[in-house]
Amino acid sequence: MADSSAAKSATPSTRDRIVVVAARLIQRQGYVGTGIKQIAKEAEATLGSVYHFFPGGKEAVAVAALTHSSEEFADLLREGLAGEGAPGPALERCADVLAVGLRESGWIDGCPVTAAALETLGTDSEIQRVCAEALRGWERIVEERLAASGIGPEDARELATTVISALEGAEVTAQVSRSEEPLRGVGRQLARLVGAYGA
Repeated sequence: MADSSAAKSATPSTRDRIVVVAARLIQRQGYVGTGIKQIAKEAEATLGSVYHFFPGGKEAVAVAALTHSSEEFADLLREGLAGEGAPGPALERCADVLAVGLRESGWIDGCPVTAAALETLGTDSEIQRVCAEALRGWERIVEERLAASGIGPEDARELATTVISALEGAEVTAQVSRSEEPLRGVGRQLARLVGAYGA
């Protein structure tokens, strides 16, 4: 029989449930379309507990949710780019993983960072700040992997921006067209592009 203390620690805390549920809702219906009451209900939390953990209200919950989502995608990139092989095929595999995940979600689980960033453009908000940090963080992961494969610093930096921009754009296109092909095609082209640098 499992130790009950271990089982307890495996149960997500109320705060964690709120963050995960908010991330999923923003992913599926955007920041504007996600209400704090809906977050509380789906997280099986009281509205009071949401405000207890996030006194800043909806924006504070969204910032935590976007930070969580950002780290999930960073983990996917780190895992996909790990290993000894060339970075081009690794990037193609990352695009394939995104394509399959999007199809399996019924084309609704896109990138919450992109959704929230687009909805809050032109604002000097905490949401814009956390979205910008997410994009820079993902670019750094790719840049470090490209540099480690022998690509020069400036090229690695520009290629990393190209990679993240292409993946994010292809994910939106795949959602709209309800097809894996935009992501798979971008993955193939990114592999070729990176390969042209001899990496």
